[in-house]
Amino acid sequence: MVKQSDTAQTVRIYSADTGCVETVKRVVKTDAEWKAMLTPEQYRITRLKGTESPGSGTCSIPPEGGSGIYQCVCCGTDLFRYDNFFESGTGWPSFWNPISELNTRLESDSGHGMIRTEVMCARCGAHLGHVFDDGPPPTGKRYCMNAAALKLVISKPKPTVEKATFAAGCFWGVESAFRELIGKGVVSTRVGYTGGHTENPTYETVCSHTTGHAEAVEVEYDPTKISYEQLLNIFWSIHDPTTLNRQGPDVGDHYRSAIFYHSPEQRGLAEESKRHQSGAVTEIAAAGKFWPAEDYHQQYFEKRGIAPTCNL
Repeated sequence: MVKQSDTAQTVRIYSADTGCVETVKRVVKTDAEWKAMLTPEQYRITRLKGTESPGSGTCSIPPEGGSGIYQCVCCGTDLFRYDNFFESGTGWPSFWNPISELNTRLESDSGHGMIRTEVMCARCGAHLGHVFDDGPPPTGKRYCMNAAALKLVISKPKPTVEKATFAAGCFWGVESAFRELIGKGVVSTRVGYTGGHTENPTYETVCSHTTGHAEAVEVEYDPTKISYEQLLNIFWSIHDPTTLNRQGPDVGDHYRSAIFYHSPEQRGLAEESKRHQSGAVTEIAAAGKFWPAEDYHQQYFEKRGIAPTCNL
């Protein structure tokens, strides 16, 4: 149980959205303000410590296969995950754990001739229900809640983002080519230096041919929307993989053709795709430390509103 002073103007709350503990203002309203924003039943339960009749209140549930967070109907504080819901057979929504002990406040309740533990919202003091020691593993707790005190917010699944790293000559044009797929599977891009043997390389040191680094582009992409094979096809199409340490007039090992793989699967796909490129001298190596290039190199053509000129 986490006790936080009722007189404090702020309260520490865990946010499911950010995954962090945040200090927020306590929500305090007059009875008139609560009545204006809540239904009569919500007001009776949350502000007057009422209780639903068993079986009379139902919580919304996420679509099949989905998930969500139950928030306080009064202030929107995250309280319970749908994943922690269980059917207790009592007629009230039940959970085996709150989303965080910071977000609820527990107090002894001796009303109705019983000694129980009341559960309240830590931010606005709303009455939510009671907690009992007859729940399932792993906590053994049963947070017996009033449905009217909760509102469901559907959790949007976060896309699985993977990385791909390519070197194909001047990184200005390479990045520009992949940025054409932003919103079509490519999530983000950045240019930098990789594949070398020095720490903290700069554009000047890389151009001196002493660092071993290549000008490269790191692509973050959603594999449910665009495949690594598709990214490889783009890579091959935007440069000449048959010229060693050179792309057009740009000469030097930092302009070499290279694929830096992030997994065994990527390595296999890269090697297979190279076999179909006649005369390719493209390096295939495990991805190492990626050093972001100076800010003025990032999205170089896009920032200046000019057409790419580096890639084929």
